[in-house]
Amino acid sequence: MSDLLLKHIHQHADLSADDARLVLSNFKTTHIKKHGYLIRAGEICRYESFIVKGCLKAYTLDEQGTEHIVFLAIENWYAGDLYSFLTGQPSTLYISALEETELLQIDKHALDKLLIAVPAMERYFRILFQNAFVASQSRVMEAISFTAEQRYDIFLKRYPTIQQRIPQYLIASYLGITPQFLSRIRRNKL
Repeated sequence: MSDLLLKHIHQHADLSADDARLVLSNFKTTHIKKHGYLIRAGEICRYESFIVKGCLKAYTLDEQGTEHIVFLAIENWYAGDLYSFLTGQPSTLYISALEETELLQIDKHALDKLLIAVPAMERYFRILFQNAFVASQSRVMEAISFTAEQRYDIFLKRYPTIQQRIPQYLIASYLGITPQFLSRIRRNKL
């Protein structure tokens, strides 16, 4: 489990053996049962969570109680409400487990100390936050500039294995379309 996190870190930054031990000592293991919550809207996101195993969905609820998927997250990804984590403001997201999920979590205080103690981790998290910003901006541009068919193609490239793991209605919600329209898009691709 910790090997997965270290492998992920080493993709962006080099750590000495001592630094790796210090990093791992700051992450705590957490499990979320299927349908359990990492965070609910109104709560403050206290942790950045690295997914070791499992799949999470982040969503908002409209006035009618309809879910709108903001993002999906699988193994080797971080999940959380970054805005809430960094600002201490209540989250506007619900993040729940679509499968039994195992996480490695770090709280803000531990992260801040770690970024000072291990400069390579500052590089690592800077790259992660930059990537998160780029992904967020890309998602907005896709939503306003591309057709549903194009968004579905992008989704398949971005999440090549996830469509077997989650229900089609969640994919439709992520794409901002109805499940029926997604079925039509998929039929036309055959």
